[in-house]
Amino acid sequence: MSTEALTLNNVTVDLRQQRILDGIHLDVSPGSFTCLLGPSGCGKTTLLRAIAGFTPLSQGDIRLGARSITHLPPEKRHTAMVFQSYALWPHMSVGDNLGYPLKLRGVPRAERKRRIAAMLERLELGGFESRAVTQLSGGQRQRIALGRALIIDPPLLLLDEPLSNLDAAIRRSLRSELRRLQKSLGITTIMVTHDQEEALQMADQIVLMRAGKVIQVAAPQTLYQQPADLGVARFLGVDNTVTRHEQDPTVGSRAATFGFRTRDARINEPLRPATLTRKGRVTECVYTGDGYQISLDTNEAELFATANSPIALGTFAVLQVPESALIPFGPDDRHLPPLDRHEDIA
Repeated sequence: MSTEALTLNNVTVDLRQQRILDGIHLDVSPGSFTCLLGPSGCGKTTLLRAIAGFTPLSQGDIRLGARSITHLPPEKRHTAMVFQSYALWPHMSVGDNLGYPLKLRGVPRAERKRRIAAMLERLELGGFESRAVTQLSGGQRQRIALGRALIIDPPLLLLDEPLSNLDAAIRRSLRSELRRLQKSLGITTIMVTHDQEEALQMADQIVLMRAGKVIQVAAPQTLYQQPADLGVARFLGVDNTVTRHEQDPTVGSRAATFGFRTRDARINEPLRPATLTRKGRVTECVYTGDGYQISLDTNEAELFATANSPIALGTFAVLQVPESALIPFGPDDRHLPPLDRHEDIA
């Protein structure tokens, strides 16, 4: 399986006098798995379609390996794309669906049969050649759609929310299967998703987009722990923000605010050193299956935390967040990087 790097330089798209993509620069390493992540309308699908050649650029350049593909039509770019809707032909068998791209390229029948059988084995669907695609489950159809894209040996695989039509259990299973297949083939892959968990689990790097721009490019752990700004943090589940008080932990002493996730905040536990604490009145207590989510009305804001046992509404309680779970932001809502945090302590 061939694979190549992808480089985007000042990629800009204007549609109907509206800027959809605004000066995007991006480097994608060969053999890597990149997720384009962001809220609906941020431009991630338009960016994928621009790479595929379905959306023309207003400015900029797209390079695959050493060659520019900016002005090539989709069929000349040699990329492969898997759509959210699968786009399988219902009147064709599984084998005919897989072999159709090879037939268009003039591959002899015997070679087509060999490659179809090999792809079905790789997809763990051996023996399905003659089966109608209408007889397949949603997960099996998605595998065939993926196999049809891969069978032409593309240097770049593009995935447009390929798992969004599946139920939660199948989606979780196919995530690991897709990642395993991608790593075994070593193919450069770019996937659009709005699912944060999906991106964090699958990607080597995540491209976080907002309003047609790339806000942050980072490895999953870095993005989760060091979001570029408060907007990114909130998108990634940081659902509590508080103004920094003088008695708060020393981490990020120049911080204007701290952000933290509900799961990292605990209620009415023994006080520990190096923790942020806030006191308030319990306004809601909701069972979540593995504990309780507590809403706490403080003088500053409504905060959310977790508890092992229910707490009566109207009672006062103390929320604690360990220093390691606090994400510091400056007055401009930008994340304070680790270097600043260490300097503040010194």
